[in-house]
Amino acid sequence: MKTFKKYYKIPATPEEVYWALTKETSLQLWTGAKAEFTEEPGTEFSLWDGDIVGKNLEFEYGKKIVQQWYFGEDNEPSIVTIKLHEDKSNTSLEFVQTNIPDEDYADFTEGIEEQYIAGIIDFFQE
Repeated sequence: MKTFKKYYKIPATPEEVYWALTKETSLQLWTGAKAEFTEEPGTEFSLWDGDIVGKNLEFEYGKKIVQQWYFGEDNEPSIVTIKLHEDKSNTSLEFVQTNIPDEDYADFTEGIEEQYIAGIIDFFQE
């Protein structure tokens, strides 16, 4: 199992980024796909028509989102922690994901960067 950690600059305020990541309508806008999401700990969610599914664990408005992303029933819980920090006129987004299966790591992290993170950045640049 591997851990992925990286920082990204998002051209928006932490509150705007938080809203984009926690509101069903916003999620559908920047992903371009169906999303099912409720900003409440303990609720399950689905993004990209079910390509990413998991459970919401913790929310701190404008600062932090903690989720469990599912990789299958046999794997240890994969925890995603997104921290948002104000950085001049941008947001520094810290993305950390634990327990990514070794065999999925390359494809999965490529998808995070090229779809998830790139989608958020593009959403705020338009």
